[in-house]
Amino acid sequence: MNNRIYNILFNTHTISGIVISVALYVIFFAGSFSFFRSEIAGWERNEPVEAQMFENMDFDGLIDTLGQRYSTYGRDITIRHINKEQRVTIDMTGSKDSLASEEAKLRKYFFINVLDFNEYEYQKSYSLAEFLYRLHFFAQLNFYGTSGYLLAGLVAFFFLFAIITGVWVHWNKIISNFYLLRPRAKLKTLWTDAHTALGVLGLPYQFIFAVTGIYLIVGTAVMAPPVVSLLYNNNTEKLYNDMGFAISTYPLANKKLDTSININAFIERTKAEWGDFELRSVALFNYGDAHMHVSVEGGPLEKFKFAGKGHITYQATTGAVVSQKSPYEGTSYLDGATEVLRKLHFGDYGGLGLRIIYFILGIVSCFVIISGVMIWLVARDKKSTPNGQRRFNAWVVWIYLSVCLSMYPVTALTFLVAKVFPPELDSHRMVFIFRVFFYSWLALSVLLAARRDNFLINKYTLLGGSIIGLLVPIANGITTGNWIWKTFVDNHYQVFVVDAFWLALSTTTLVIALKLKRKVRDKEAVHQVSKSSESVVG
Repeated sequence: MNNRIYNILFNTHTISGIVISVALYVIFFAGSFSFFRSEIAGWERNEPVEAQMFENMDFDGLIDTLGQRYSTYGRDITIRHINKEQRVTIDMTGSKDSLASEEAKLRKYFFINVLDFNEYEYQKSYSLAEFLYRLHFFAQLNFYGTSGYLLAGLVAFFFLFAIITGVWVHWNKIISNFYLLRPRAKLKTLWTDAHTALGVLGLPYQFIFAVTGIYLIVGTAVMAPPVVSLLYNNNTEKLYNDMGFAISTYPLANKKLDTSININAFIERTKAEWGDFELRSVALFNYGDAHMHVSVEGGPLEKFKFAGKGHITYQATTGAVVSQKSPYEGTSYLDGATEVLRKLHFGDYGGLGLRIIYFILGIVSCFVIISGVMIWLVARDKKSTPNGQRRFNAWVVWIYLSVCLSMYPVTALTFLVAKVFPPELDSHRMVFIFRVFFYSWLALSVLLAARRDNFLINKYTLLGGSIIGLLVPIANGITTGNWIWKTFVDNHYQVFVVDAFWLALSTTTLVIALKLKRKVRDKEAVHQVSKSSESVVG
């Protein structure tokens, strides 16, 4: 590779990395916590989940409860279990009956607890787990359409570009530099060694998330109204067919059933047909009508097959099978590719141990991002660089580190507040979480940036996050009585995991924070830059 090509690749790698650095850090940090999405939701609500809770629930009792609360005749009712928690989603279309009331023709979407059938709207059911999950693809920025999703997609694309150019630039020395760690060398060398070594360690992980992130975001963006209008001429049916989301529809017979349909029996029949499988959703088409259909959808158990999707649709009155596809046979390319990419992205195919590894690699990726920015700063902190440019570069990194590193104590604080304050805040639950996280993030970022000291920003965020994080399991024990030893004995796996997670993480970061020592040359550099900044302000 000649010098011209090398310089072009090196500069594009640096620029693309710097441009997306803050957004990418937020994605990896929030996404790392999202691997424990189900555990966090169960911990926050004090709703531990038992094995096969969805498969063993009373579907007939649930449908009867819905019938008492709503007019269900002629509706399509879909019951989904998206996450491993006590609550399932209920999606009811408007009734197809032309004589139905205006209220019955409205669509309903809400959550129901499978144990007590208590009902929750989305805002009331909003949890910290949902917040962190949606933050990692900027869903909170969807002021118009899917603007937040598109931003996350662009970040994922440029991240993939930065990975490819980074490997290309360092290819000749990627193996030899991997074994280099020179802690006593100059600062730029230290940051470069750390960036290279950790970047190589996390390379497969980061590549997977760049590719799968682009796929998932592009899939969401395609569903946006402007794209549907441009590419499909507003033909949503063709779009759903191409994307593999085709929805079955059956005409209404306009004849009510005299007897009730046993939904549980169809579930048991499907189990007998497929054997062990993962139940994902149950759909009832034209509920209560003579032309009612029951569709059961599921996937294979991971110990038998990595990816697959199947369904069986029954005619409710006769029990005849209308259509079927086993999750263990004949997986199509679209279903297989979609399942593989989804599983690789969410890390839900290998149990808790794999998600812990994913979390560690996610935090390592955050460090790689920070080290890249520090290399950029140190490389430009030369005597030949004009003082004004050096001060500007220093301020950029102070603000950058303050915004990124403050996410740790802010996240710990939000966990603490979410447990101390009761979750029964009605529709204000979502707004409450938003305010606690974003306001504290803004305030702490400003305060830390005002310190104008990279060492103190790092130390304060680690210490603050550690102290607050250690209070999280204590707050849970005081408010709910579920102390960590009690949840372990009672086998409340999800609640125990979150408390143990914060104990382990906070202890680790506390030890690191206490061992941080500032070097003399760093003190002198900070003093010189701060003095220059003060003279400019004055």
